[in-house]
Amino acid sequence: MTKNLIDVQDLRIAFAGKEVVHGIDFHIAPGENLALVGESGSGKTITALSLLRLVQNAAVSGSAVFDSHEGPVDLLALEETRLRGIRGQEISMIFQEPMTALNPLFSVGDQIGEVLQLHKGLTRTEAWEEAIKLLADTGISEPERRALSFPHQLSGGQRQRAVIAMALACQPRLLLADEPTTALDVTVRGQILDLLASLQQKNGMAVLMITHDLNLVRRFADRVAVMENGYIVEQGRVGEVFANPQHPYTRRLIDSTPARDLQESQPNAALAGVMNAQNLRVSYPVAVGGIKGWFKKGEFVAVKGASFDIPAGQTLGVIGESGSGKSSLALAALGLHPHQGELQVVGKAWGTNAANDKALRRAVQVVFQDPFSSLSPRMTIEAIVGEGLLVHHPELNAAQRQEKVLAALADVGMLESPDVVAGPPQDASHPLGGQRNTRGDGVRGQYFPGLLQRYPHEFSGGQRQRLAIARALMVDPQLLVLDEPTSALDVTIQKQVLALLQRLQRERGLSYLLITHDVDVIRAMAHQVMVMKDGEVLESGTLSDIVDFPQHPYTRTLVAAHSPAPVA
Repeated sequence: MTKNLIDVQDLRIAFAGKEVVHGIDFHIAPGENLALVGESGSGKTITALSLLRLVQNAAVSGSAVFDSHEGPVDLLALEETRLRGIRGQEISMIFQEPMTALNPLFSVGDQIGEVLQLHKGLTRTEAWEEAIKLLADTGISEPERRALSFPHQLSGGQRQRAVIAMALACQPRLLLADEPTTALDVTVRGQILDLLASLQQKNGMAVLMITHDLNLVRRFADRVAVMENGYIVEQGRVGEVFANPQHPYTRRLIDSTPARDLQESQPNAALAGVMNAQNLRVSYPVAVGGIKGWFKKGEFVAVKGASFDIPAGQTLGVIGESGSGKSSLALAALGLHPHQGELQVVGKAWGTNAANDKALRRAVQVVFQDPFSSLSPRMTIEAIVGEGLLVHHPELNAAQRQEKVLAALADVGMLESPDVVAGPPQDASHPLGGQRNTRGDGVRGQYFPGLLQRYPHEFSGGQRQRLAIARALMVDPQLLVLDEPTSALDVTIQKQVLALLQRLQRERGLSYLLITHDVDVIRAMAHQVMVMKDGEVLESGTLSDIVDFPQHPYTRTLVAAHSPAPVA
């Protein structure tokens, strides 16, 4: 019988006397991959953090026996000085949010090198060279230059790769990986998984993977443990659990792939598009080295001649990796960054005059990727959702604005009291839009007493994204720019939000410019698809053309990365 690398028994975690993890048991053998799966709030991250005693003000009990180099030790009872020698050297952790995991005052090369100097005794020069090699191994281009960069100078994906490089620096025996590939592109995900696999073969490293990506679980994990509300409700071999889930919660997670429920309208050349672009070009000024930089600036071209058309009531899905130009395209579409070429919204161009731009900002609204950072923490829900009315409908008084805010919130399934029921407007003359209880997104309205006076931090991620959608709908736009609208959400909540967006599109005739890296979201939402890489449009066409019959090798790689993987 193989000796376990770590054996966790009756792990309980409580805050101020309230238990949040309830006596869970699991083990990991040397070289084994265990995936801990569950939604936000299930206790996954707090479980991993508690193994290294990184949770402040928590009462932790039970045992976590780790087979260290010095013999078996109980991590939960170990003195801090000995535990410090295990952290980073024998057990490392990849944190989910790389911006908070990295020190903003030091370059990423210095931060990786510090780990090597502390645990391996390397000189500063040796540590710097090894840091560059680690960055290269994680797929960062120009690692010598990126090692000199500070965290804020890197993209989200690059920061996550730097955190991974730091965690793998000492070749740990156990890696605690909290959503390690969430911010990474699909091709880089493959590189990271290959890197982890090679390290496992070399030194028998085991991985506790915390994730909500079921495709990642299928491809990477040997066993899976499903967590709900602080309990492990089911665990076993990946193939067995996925093929025959026993717990209702497990079945719900596995059945969380977004469903397609769209109005499959046929293109009509006689109808003008809500947004049209021809040879759209977006660039940024960059410094030029040497004497030439005294006299002129260079430029970085983020979008190189994109052409597209978004008809009324349809969705254009733009898919590609970080740095492909998707976000720059969205900024141009929103009139937030200058561009060259032709770009028209409802037949008008940005930048003509202030009155024209104000009208276009009413026609085009945006839903951002992170629902928490996109909502002001200092404003109430009534102020956040109704802010657009102050700009575009100044004639409304406070009572009228509140009525419209309540109607918009009810339409996205958020109700202040049972007196208002969720659903689309039936009677425009009704003060609340004639709300009804027939919902097309499979989610009943949720009641929140005192909803209008609450603040964003009082809501879950999915609820905050519904608030962001309600805010965007307040001024009756014709086009929504959706910038990764579900990437920060759990899979079951993602399915609900996409169903909500589909229902709103059917009922309101909305058009969407959908920016994403997730092919599953494209399959559920898009009528037309445009694939971008390094600022260029590699191919575009109908959903079937791109997803079912991709022509470009890059597109085939993207689609293959999101295809269901066989499980053992």
